[in-house]
Amino acid sequence: MIRVLVVEDQRTLADALEIAIGAQPDLFCVGAVGTVEQALPLVASHSPDVVLMDIHLPGADGIEGTRRIRADHPRTRVLLLTADTDPGQLVAATSAGAAGFLAKDSAFPAVLAAIRAPAEGPMYVEESTLGILVAALGPPTGGPAPARRGGDRTELTAREREVLLLMGRGLGPGAIAERLVVSPHTARGHVKRIMAKLGAHSQLEAVVIAGRSGLLRVSAQEPTEPQEPQEPQGY
Repeated sequence: MIRVLVVEDQRTLADALEIAIGAQPDLFCVGAVGTVEQALPLVASHSPDVVLMDIHLPGADGIEGTRRIRADHPRTRVLLLTADTDPGQLVAATSAGAAGFLAKDSAFPAVLAAIRAPAEGPMYVEESTLGILVAALGPPTGGPAPARRGGDRTELTAREREVLLLMGRGLGPGAIAERLVVSPHTARGHVKRIMAKLGAHSQLEAVVIAGRSGLLRVSAQEPTEPQEPQEPQGY
């Protein structure tokens, strides 16, 4: 049973999420509150597996709430609901430890799929949101790459750079495997090594670090055709 806490100040949406979650045989909603201040005691007492939280809340916002929850309860995944995709907020939320982003108008199946994602699994983010986040990083300044939080600093191999570019275009390991004509196991191995070398804890964080370091610049020879719309993917 996956325990879920909803933190949403729009009562109608909070009630709808609570009902949808409660109707699932493998999910249990421990409560629905409207502020971070109300949520923190419930996280401490109920140890939810997932907190589904709005970014814009009265008092502390969802980014600060994510930071506080992750600091004291690192096993709790925080999925942030967004009504807009402000690039600065997406970057800040990623740094705070968010496990994913979901649009407020996401269909319930997408929300439930994100909730059910394994605790040590990939980060959930819609392809359009990923594109905004990567674009927000902008071109490198020409200075040294940002400090990395541990990990192997060895240069990425040519294949790993190829995989990284595909990650930056919104492809998960399965789609990368198909594109490169390799096994899913091989593609996942490349992704894990990239994360280790960049000192990233999630695939999305790896994309963020790579963007800031200038590693996502696409050469003129790289294909730039748009991808087909996809369901929220793991990063």
